[in-house]
Amino acid sequence: MKDFINKLYRNHSLIYKGLLFISTTFFIVYLFPKSGKFKYNFENGKPWQSENLYAPFDFAIKKTDAEITSEKEALVNNSVLYFNLDNTIEAKIKSSYKNQFKNTFSDSIRRTTSRKLYKAGETIISELYLFGILSESYNFPDERAIVVLDGRVKKQDGFFSHLIKQDAVSKVIDDVLSKQGLIHYKTSFTSLFFDLIEPNLTYDKSFTDKALQEELDKIAYTRGSVAKETLIVSKGEVVEGDKYQILKSLQSEYESQVWNKSNYIWVLFAYTLLVALALLMLLLFLRKYRISVFENNTKVTFIFFNISLLIFITTMVVNYDSKYIYIVPICILPLVLKAFFDARLGMFAHVITVLLIGFIVPNSYEYMFLQIIAGIVTILTVSELYKRANLFISVGQITFIYIIAYFAFFVIHEASVETIKWQTFIWFILSGLATLFVQPLIYAYEKIFGLVSDVSLLELSDTNSKLLKELSNKAPGTFHHSLNVANLAEASANEIRANAMLVRVGALYHDIGKMKNPTYFTENQSTGINPHDELLPKESARIITDHVINGIEIARKNNLPDRVIDFIRTHHGTSIVYYFYMQEKKGFEDVDKLDFSYAGPKPFSKETAILMMCDSIEAASKSLKEPTSTKIDAFVENIINKQIEEGQFLNANITFKEIESIKKVLKRKLANIYHLRIEYPE
Repeated sequence: MKDFINKLYRNHSLIYKGLLFISTTFFIVYLFPKSGKFKYNFENGKPWQSENLYAPFDFAIKKTDAEITSEKEALVNNSVLYFNLDNTIEAKIKSSYKNQFKNTFSDSIRRTTSRKLYKAGETIISELYLFGILSESYNFPDERAIVVLDGRVKKQDGFFSHLIKQDAVSKVIDDVLSKQGLIHYKTSFTSLFFDLIEPNLTYDKSFTDKALQEELDKIAYTRGSVAKETLIVSKGEVVEGDKYQILKSLQSEYESQVWNKSNYIWVLFAYTLLVALALLMLLLFLRKYRISVFENNTKVTFIFFNISLLIFITTMVVNYDSKYIYIVPICILPLVLKAFFDARLGMFAHVITVLLIGFIVPNSYEYMFLQIIAGIVTILTVSELYKRANLFISVGQITFIYIIAYFAFFVIHEASVETIKWQTFIWFILSGLATLFVQPLIYAYEKIFGLVSDVSLLELSDTNSKLLKELSNKAPGTFHHSLNVANLAEASANEIRANAMLVRVGALYHDIGKMKNPTYFTENQSTGINPHDELLPKESARIITDHVINGIEIARKNNLPDRVIDFIRTHHGTSIVYYFYMQEKKGFEDVDKLDFSYAGPKPFSKETAILMMCDSIEAASKSLKEPTSTKIDAFVENIINKQIEEGQFLNANITFKEIESIKKVLKRKLANIYHLRIEYPE
């Protein structure tokens, strides 16, 4: 049991990565669409590139969106209008008319004329209430069909033109009186009916809408069907017209097939294999080319988290409305990974992420092409992210590439620019603006995951920071030495394309441990008194070597990042405090080198190796007397060659060619420092 627990402890890092790999895989698979995927790509008006395609099963041919829209518009425009009838109004009007007629027409009118006028009034009432009088003026076409309902029972049907509007009552009166030769009684009848007539029809909008919806629900979304094994399209045949619609119908059929019990396990297994394969490639890349990242569980978690987050956001947007997919700022991923790691890792992770998102988005080929191109542009254009102008310029370039690529794809698909969707360009602009959010995002990631970006390094390089101010006050000589080392190290890093900002910051803080006992270091001894004269060589060596431990403690107390602390730990490697070692050997023959050696570790990166070289060169250069070009060259060669012989750079991924380049930089810089000039003859 004890051996098993020890084995688990030794392999806990790999076990964690395995669990992270499995959980990320299942999370991404869970986000994938629960439907089939059509394996063919085709475009309207373009030849069919694959082999002859036969119908894999019976399926219906779907109508186009334009056809369905046209049918719906026709139904809406020709739908029946329903009006409710108040059947008590007409009877009430007829009863009132009998009384009002006597009051309107005097008894002096002859009986025959009176009867004729009375019947004319009854005719007017019948004409007005044949279909009914509207309570409001509705703006419907005259040819629209109508149905008059009497308590939900159909009483009459016709057209909207049959209904009488209130402002048309006088016209009906005129028409009836004209036909009967009584037009000179128009004023009397108009006066009579002005107060008498009441509307008896009201528009029943809810019933009309309900009836319309029932008709809309009856619309067939398909027209015909294709039987299994029927040839749909031959290789090389142009996809257009009905062929295109049949292929779209087959594609829709595949995509609408939700996982069921019979295929659920197999589809889930297939998705899991593909996602696991993609994530495995990323882990293998880290294992082979970025071993320091692979061995750091926090960094691996950070990479997997960002990939999962982008896939999650894209899934949410697609589920809401797929036309907004280009708003998702996918290029944030390579920006973030480049800020914390390097461009190659950022590009690799970006491609893996885009390939996985391709399972989710429509028009996956177009989407992946656009995003991969945009990712390449991001990697190539974004440099020195801590400079705000660079980020704005790069975002502008990324947005421009999006627009150009989308325009090209649209022209290829449609062979025209007349129907281009200009609002898509707005999505690209919004995506560019969202990419600017990378700055606060990087800051948040630094706090959450404890990572360091160039932005943080720029802040740490400020010599007015609290810790560097304290160093300049307590150990001014050490502070000046650190500035010189920083300049040498930055120039050397630029020469071999290492991280110049990181090595500069490391150089500024590498000797902060000397603040604890500043006078024990020669650069801070201004009085000519050397406190080492009163100590044994072993005690002096311990004070000297302890500045590394003290520096680590001070750095941790001031929350310096681990990447900066690495420079404090490694800037002397496992070298010997040679002066005090030789002093001890004068009095004792048997001297243990470990008592005079730094604890290490040795430098394990290009940047830490550069600092070790520059620190030794700058410190030792103070002892040069009457420096010449020849002396400086030999001086640099001797110190760095000795470090190579001691194996100080065995763990650093630095080559002999790069070391030679650093030597040239240091020789040139020292020559400039000592102002060496050609000696002119007197």
